[in-house]
Amino acid sequence: MKNKNSQNVFKLAMLLGIFSTLGPFTIDMYLPAFPEIVKQFDTSASLVQLSLTACLLGLGIGQLVMGSLSDVYGRRNPLLIAMAAYVAASLACAISPTIGLLIAFRFVQGFAAAAGIVISRAIARDLYSGHELTKFFSMLLLVGNLGPLVAPVSGSGVLSFSTWIGVFIALALLGIYLLIMTKWGLQETLPADLRRPSNFMEQLRNYGSLLQDRQFLGYMLAQGIMIAGVFAYVSGTPFIYQNIYGASPTVFALLFASNGISLIIGSQLVGRMSHRVSEQAFLLLGLGLALLASVTVLIVGIVHGPLVALVIPLFIFVASIGITSTAAFPLAMESQGHMAGSAAALLGVVPFLLGAVVSPLVGIAGEDTAVPLGVIILLTSLAALLAYYLLVRRSSRTAAQVRHIA
Repeated sequence: MKNKNSQNVFKLAMLLGIFSTLGPFTIDMYLPAFPEIVKQFDTSASLVQLSLTACLLGLGIGQLVMGSLSDVYGRRNPLLIAMAAYVAASLACAISPTIGLLIAFRFVQGFAAAAGIVISRAIARDLYSGHELTKFFSMLLLVGNLGPLVAPVSGSGVLSFSTWIGVFIALALLGIYLLIMTKWGLQETLPADLRRPSNFMEQLRNYGSLLQDRQFLGYMLAQGIMIAGVFAYVSGTPFIYQNIYGASPTVFALLFASNGISLIIGSQLVGRMSHRVSEQAFLLLGLGLALLASVTVLIVGIVHGPLVALVIPLFIFVASIGITSTAAFPLAMESQGHMAGSAAALLGVVPFLLGAVVSPLVGIAGEDTAVPLGVIILLTSLAALLAYYLLVRRSSRTAAQVRHIA
């Protein structure tokens, strides 16, 4: 990997992986504290949930802004400023006197956390390309995919000896650690001569050119639509496992964690085998597995099959997300080295936008059926496959025909 020894590569992947977990920790760590926050501010559950919406909005907008800024000013300085802002916002959340201020500071916190997600991926593209990028990205995801598993448990652990304020203090401490590591453990990876002009309209044109690139658009939509299916899974399975199948909170937590493990298995499979199997082949494999698994989930939902018959295909479905995400990212980023920050931002924000649309649909038929979940993940699987074939495959064939005629 560009003459770097494996130990240094692993350390860098672990550090960037921690940056990418900042989003899941910021989203999930305070979820167990919702009831306590409602009591603290004497407010409604919907207003407390609005603080989560504000955080997600900050994460989405922040990726677009910070990705562009990192193409203009380099990776390190925007990351330093963002981590300092994250620490300040976390502490502000902890001392918020009203629910309104908590909501506002959660937006800032999400905005700042977005820098960790998007800039860590841009740094990966600065340093690697091709199969080496796939291997490195799979290592980064090894840490990143642990975030959704560890964050709620960590939040519960903090609440066992502290209040909800302790959760935000813990997040501030995580931000301080990342600020220190950015300052003294991370080197600039984007040389000055490769940076984009500091011009707002130029940044908009960057996003416009990316969205006009049919292959990039195809990979972005295939990855984003598939991840939106995971949002549907996260939104639907608490009710399906516990209300329909009577699973206890402990059993639900174990089932939820097992599917987090499947994400890691899928991503690591691509990273370990990328020198033997192409990313294109892995992407098709992931899309095919998702389609097969989603059909099975729908059938089980219709016939109300046993729990194990639902858990197995969902495990496969989530593993397919790990496969498609790990394969699609390097394929999308391969030709975007000149604006890797903007490209990584779009790849990061689209799943949030699509997930926000898809998640509420899972409960459209009530909480006593798994059929809506099966329908939604089947539709996302079909849509991702369609995006790949219409945008990636068709544009590749057109380009090949043009070369043949020439």
